[in-house]
Amino acid sequence: MKRLAALAVLASTALAACADSEAPPAPSPAASGIPFDIDGRLAFVRGADTLRTIDVEVADTDSARARGLMGRTEIPDDTGMLFVFPVAQPQAFYMMNTPRSLDIQFYGADSTLVNVVENTTPFSLDNVRSDGDAQFVVEVEAGASRRIGLVPGDRITWTRARP
Repeated sequence: MKRLAALAVLASTALAACADSEAPPAPSPAASGIPFDIDGRLAFVRGADTLRTIDVEVADTDSARARGLMGRTEIPDDTGMLFVFPVAQPQAFYMMNTPRSLDIQFYGADSTLVNVVENTTPFSLDNVRSDGDAQFVVEVEAGASRRIGLVPGDRITWTRARP
């Protein structure tokens, strides 16, 4: 019984010491083992005008699409993630293990904007859904869609930088 009491005192002292210490800084994506790999360039287009061009990491496999931007504590400026699905269909995303608020943009098979869900809630398990069939989804930092000025009818074009 004395050992149990001694262990309890030791544990509470260790917890108190941890609570008083300063929390370590959040790791960068590279430090957390999740580098941001630039796979291509994506342009947001209205008619003949390019509204903005960003670098993208392309998620075109089941595992890459499932992982998405989970665990990323930083998203470099003018970058995003492009999800490429085999066919256009209703899409649903959630923010589990995603510490950053994002804008999630849904595009049809013809690359035309279906809808945008702005300022998602980090770590939420709520579904973020397309308003129709989508074959391409773009995730960018929260607020980027509004800064670009995206409206229905806008499109994306993209090229892969490497095989």
